[in-house]
Amino acid sequence: MKYDALFQSFNFKSGIEIENRIVMAPMTHFASNDDGSISDAELKYYSERANGPGLIITACANVTANGKAFPGQPAVDRDEMITGLRTLAETIKKNGAKAVLQIHHGGRECPPELVPNGDVVSASDVESSQGVQARALKEEEVAEIIRAFGEATRRAIEAGFDGVEIHGANGYLLQQFFSPFSNRRNDKWGGSLEKRLSFPMAIVDEVKNAVSAHAKEPFLIGYRLSPEEPHEPGITMKETFTLLDALVEKDLDYIHISLQEFWSKPRRGTTDTRSRIEIIQERIGDKVPVIGVGSIYTAEDAIKAKETNIPLIALGRELIIEPHWVEKIKAGEESTIQTALKKDDQERLVIPAQLWQAIVNAPGWFPFN
Repeated sequence: MKYDALFQSFNFKSGIEIENRIVMAPMTHFASNDDGSISDAELKYYSERANGPGLIITACANVTANGKAFPGQPAVDRDEMITGLRTLAETIKKNGAKAVLQIHHGGRECPPELVPNGDVVSASDVESSQGVQARALKEEEVAEIIRAFGEATRRAIEAGFDGVEIHGANGYLLQQFFSPFSNRRNDKWGGSLEKRLSFPMAIVDEVKNAVSAHAKEPFLIGYRLSPEEPHEPGITMKETFTLLDALVEKDLDYIHISLQEFWSKPRRGTTDTRSRIEIIQERIGDKVPVIGVGSIYTAEDAIKAKETNIPLIALGRELIIEPHWVEKIKAGEESTIQTALKKDDQERLVIPAQLWQAIVNAPGWFPFN
């Protein structure tokens, strides 16, 4: 009874219904084949985690060849990927979860060795967080990428996914266009705050048009964003409010707030001292459903998060650590939930070798005991 709030069904505007309030957050797994096709390892990884969350959002899939940001990233940039993506959707959906494909372009954060001719692109001529110099996209290239998000949506529909999530977070291309740090253009795609909004809004419109043209059944559209940037100049909470208000007008199924820590507080751009997620929920929660995420490990963590009135709670790292988190709570076995990895957990938890190596090589990313 204590955790009933986590197990209520939820209906999205599009008509999609999910059976509980838990979402598997999109997480990079590095496990797709080199050509971006779906591998057996990632199918096993999702299959192990597909019997609990109401909604599962995949690792980000690049919509163009020059948008690939990770080795082992799934691709949705060409029609030959549809067959494998269909198998992935079926794997996720086999026990009742809804499957959402996250669609993505890495922009300046793409390693040169992963993109054609090492040609790394962004909103402007800026360096990546790794010191890689990107070049500014030409106007016709901007238009091509917008179209690519629409085509990626068509492929997701044909592959049997229940929706797409537009990746506008974590410093990737959509955020690069919105950020005053990485967007230094003086054309229709940059300059003022309104013009910096143009690219992400154009992508939302293109995705909505693709759904209208190709979906014969209800189909979700979500948008993920990072509230604020840590550096100056950078996105502030005030600018985040402008982005949120613009997204609300697009009549989306949900807005997903990307945070490392659910209860983190604003840096600048507001005098409100509450957590970002509470501020955002109060601002837009009565207009569009909000997904909250960030360092939620236990059932108690999730219930505390739900007390903010956030309708949907996403788990990321915890569903790698404990694939059966939802089932254990439902069965009254929440005391047996694992919240930290053990050194010999890879095989038992069905974690792809590439992801396990990344976890081991990044101390502090995951809790270990």
